[in-house]
Amino acid sequence: MANSKQQKQRRRRALAERDRNRRYRSTIRTLFRRLDDATAAARGGDVSDYSRELVKLIDRAAARGAIHRNNAARKKRRVAMIVSRARTPEGAAS
Repeated sequence: MANSKQQKQRRRRALAERDRNRRYRSTIRTLFRRLDDATAAARGGDVSDYSRELVKLIDRAAARGAIHRNNAARKKRRVAMIVSRARTPEGAAS
């Protein structure tokens, strides 16, 4: 339990920051799901739209400290892999 006025203020700010960070992480997960669904359904236009939006959001989250920069780099690499897999023909060797 916070005892001083400063501790109470810090607690309020920490909770607000936590909510903002959770919103970023949740939206990133949602966009990954949409990207996977678009890839599975072979909707090329949606794949490029979702990937562009997702990379932009990942960069913004990393810049604001919601996720670590290495975590952001790993997620962006994952997006690139999904997009490249969506562009290759089914019969191509992996």
